[in-house]
Amino acid sequence: MPFDPALPWTLDPQVAIRPESFGGLAYHFGTRRLSFLKSPALRDLVLSLADHPSAEDAIEAEGIPASERRQYESALGTLAETGMITARTTNTEAMVAA
Repeated sequence: MPFDPALPWTLDPQVAIRPESFGGLAYHFGTRRLSFLKSPALRDLVLSLADHPSAEDAIEAEGIPASERRQYESALGTLAETGMITARTTNTEAMVAA
């Protein structure tokens, strides 16, 4: 599924994120793929996706400046293409977490 920031997203259940000073390492245990999260803000955004009704809302909640949002959406798109994040089918997960 192509990345759409208006949809709800979450970290794939097979992915673990290890915090690092530069951001983080995301490892997918199913595909054995490793991705670098190149900033702490991106790491925090990825970890917060499930807490919001859409990726746009997560970006807003994380305080990402409007001038940088396209860059973060692009990074999330790459993570979606590689299976690190997946679209949620409903907003139920976000409502339960609230």
